[in-house]
Formats: sequence, structure tokens, C-alpha cells
Amino acid sequence: YDGDTIAVDMNGTKEKVRMIGVDTPETHDPRKNVQCYGKSASEYTKNLIGNNPVRLEADPTNQNRDRYNRLLRYVYIPDGRLVNAEIIKNGYGFAYTSFPFEKLEEFRNYQREAQENNKGLWNTCNPSKNEYGGFTSNDE
Repeated sequence: YDGDTIAVDMNGTKEKVRMIGVDTPETHDPRKNVQCYGKSASEYTKNLIGNNPVRLEADPTNQNRDRYNRLLRYVYIPDGRLVNAEIIKNGYGFAYTSFPFEKLEEFRNYQREAQENNKGLWNTCNPSKNEYGGFTSNDE
């Protein structure tokens, strides 16, 4: 769907999965303009996962579904990489720190490193702090 939400075929049922702990710039929110790096983040996630099977993992400190009834999961690709973390490490999204999750500090560190190294949106966009303690990308 976008950089932080994917569709997964679970035994013939299509499930929307929202990745835990990562927030990418908006591309589909009708209340917002398309944000800087939103399309790039969507493409990055799509290319990283491709048509590969993924392993989904729940976080014991988080709920099972969000208010939009999407599954909340860590998403692993066959080579063992955690997609949620790869997005943050490579500057395609932010650590989403509004809700508790086990990998919170790890994701904050990935974000700090991406920011310090001007990776992705940290180099191209002008992210600003938001009211939730995280960051928001500027409009495209």
C-alpha cells in the first residue's frame, strides 16, 4: 500500500499489515499532501520485499491490530533482514516512537545514524519534529 503498510496473502486471505515502529512519508492519506520521499519509500519497500514470502512477527508489548484493523507486525524477508529496520537505516522512514515496542531503542539508534549520515530523506527532505515526539516529512 505504501512504505510502511503491505498486503500479505495469508492462506488465501489478503491482510493489511502495518509495520511496527516505522513511519514513512505519506502518499495515500486523503487529509495530507504527498510528502517528500513518500513515493521513494513505497518503491523501496516494494523492491525490498518483491514477491518473496515474508515472516511476520508480533511484538509482545504491542497490540495485535491498530485502529484501522491492520495487523501490527515485524516483517522479515527470506535473507533474515527486518524490513522495518531497513527502512529506517536507509533513510526511507522514521522510527515511530508514539507506541511502545521491544525494538524502540534499536530503531531510534538506526534513525540517529541515518540522520547523522544524511541518508535518504535526511539528505533530500527537511523533516521536522512533530507533536508525537517523532518526525514528519515536508510536502513534496
